[in-house]
Parts: sequence; C-alpha cells; structure tokens
Amino acid sequence: MLQFEIATLEDAGLLAEISAKAFNNDINYGTQKEQGPPGYDSADWQRDMMSNRYIMYYKILYDNSIIGGFLIFNKGFGYYELARIFIDPLYQNQGIGTATFDFIWQEFPEAKKWSLETPAWNQRTQHFYKKVGFNVKESNSEGIRFEKIVK
Repeated sequence: MLQFEIATLEDAGLLAEISAKAFNNDINYGTQKEQGPPGYDSADWQRDMMSNRYIMYYKILYDNSIIGGFLIFNKGFGYYELARIFIDPLYQNQGIGTATFDFIWQEFPEAKKWSLETPAWNQRTQHFYKKVGFNVKESNSEGIRFEKIVK
C-alpha cells in the first residue's frame, strides 16, 4: 500500500541513499555521469530541508518502507514549486510517480500554480511531467521549467 507522510530527521540518511540511487540511475537515461541536484546524496542536506519552515518534505512509503520522497516550496499566494521528487529505481515505472502527483493535487487544493525544473537532456522526466499536466514555461540548453495552472 502506498502512503505519504512528512519526513522526519531520522529519515534523512535513508532518503539521501534513495535519492542518490534515483538520480544516479539517470545515467541510464541520458546523463554522462552519476550526478544529481545539490545535496541529493547528503543526509545533512536532507535534514536542512526538513528543518526549513518554508519547505514541506514528504516521504513516499510502499508497504511501510520508504521508497522515495519529494520537496515542495510554498512560494506564497497559491504558488508552489515541486523542488524535487525521487523514487527508488526498483519502484519506478509502476505508477507511483503518478499516484504521488494525485496525492499532491489533493493535499494542496489551494494551489493555483505549480512549477518545477528538470534537466534539458532528461526526456524521460519531461514526458512524465507533461503526462501529469505540466506545460513547458521556459527552456534553454541547461534545463526546462514547467508550469501547471490550476483552474
């Protein structure tokens, strides 16, 4: 059973490990080396994000085991940014990402606008974000900024 809960400081080490696996797995989808966004493999960074009162850090659980996480920034006035989402590669392509977005839409009904960014080379995430309702707002050789306006 899939569940979503606010991450705790005790989860930081495991979330850093899962994040590292997820982002490093992108080497199979177009990046040239194992890499990720700032702090993706650091337990200290995860704890810092969990301690920031403007960031909501959720863990994704499957059968009571942590399999991923996501971070949401409240930008104010109904504007939210999905700063990061990651799922253990063993659980990818099973509908968990889509179910996570279903949870996000339900959990934040006050949201009027969402945004997120993904690397320009990552066709897999671009396809996925379009599938869950995002549209390209800006793009350059480094990355693509997506946006979703909620009616």
